[in-house]
Amino acid sequence: MPLEFGLWRVDDKPVRVATRPMPLESRLEELVEADPDILGRPLLLIGRQVQTAHGKVVDLLGMDAEGGLHVLELKRDRTPREVVAQLLDYGSWVQELTNEQVREIYSTYARGRGLAEELDEAFALRFGGSIPEALNSTHTLTVVASEIDAATERIVTYLASGYGVPVNVLFFRYFEDEGRSYLARTWLIDDAEAVATPTGTKRRGKQEPCNGTDWYVSFGEESGHRSWDDALLYGFVSAGSREWFSRTLRSLPAGARVFTHIPKVGYVGVGTVSGEPQPFEEATLTVEGESRRMVDLPLKGNYRSHDGTTDEEGGEDRREWIVPVDWERAVPRARALWRTGFFANQNSACKLRARFTIEEVSRYFGIG
Repeated sequence: MPLEFGLWRVDDKPVRVATRPMPLESRLEELVEADPDILGRPLLLIGRQVQTAHGKVVDLLGMDAEGGLHVLELKRDRTPREVVAQLLDYGSWVQELTNEQVREIYSTYARGRGLAEELDEAFALRFGGSIPEALNSTHTLTVVASEIDAATERIVTYLASGYGVPVNVLFFRYFEDEGRSYLARTWLIDDAEAVATPTGTKRRGKQEPCNGTDWYVSFGEESGHRSWDDALLYGFVSAGSREWFSRTLRSLPAGARVFTHIPKVGYVGVGTVSGEPQPFEEATLTVEGESRRMVDLPLKGNYRSHDGTTDEEGGEDRREWIVPVDWERAVPRARALWRTGFFANQNSACKLRARFTIEEVSRYFGIG
């Protein structure tokens, strides 16, 4: 049987607190929604009473920090066969949810509850980081119950331990003591064992669709040798000092639309790549209709190669690489836009799939 435990009030002598039947097991749903931490693992609730494609209704749907989905189903008064079969049916549905469908479920849940309207923002507020590009790469099925019978325990243990089905039981105990009510919890299967992904159960996550045009660019000013004032005035983005930083920037194709972000500041510009990447010493930019060498321009930043063009030991390209950009709209760093949940990445450039970021930045800059 599940781990059994007791509760004692300790004053002059230990007094055991009485265990009571849960007055309304359905109230567990409200308690979990009010504070998901009651589950013992960080979750963001994204849906309650979610209609499936098969005409059924999921009690609660959550998301973890890796973008995995969690189906939480109350046992209520159903038989072991009914509750487990229902949960497995939900699993067959949830594993096929696309990125867009997951976001729609959250939007429906958020409306009318005073929650952040966008999943990206809610995720960042809950977990303190950007939402993963791939959602629903894994899913977990959980029976929530105040008590379970031996048959439910056998079935769940058989599926989880014998066949790697991601199913478990969250078992609550209800206590009353001098007019106060308490809940204590435990898992049927050890939590560490349950959350470990069994071989073959992890699926490829569902990414947001990429339009093939939008790119993210990180314009780092931390080193002090690169200045956004220069990039804004003359039309370019740049990266360098290590090949790791310049390599992704050099992958920007001509015609790509770049959403430019200054780390720890915000988004400062959207523009179109108008030329091939070039090392600073060879780069030319169009200034007031004329082609000008960058080395001849009055620049605030120092873009010259550091300690030569390559690392003598590893042959690493340490040059600053310049990519010319026609700014559709760009602003000084003091007017940068940042919102909780916006996409940010340590790469100097990468494809941008984050719809929330694209839409909000585009709206701020007044572009289509």
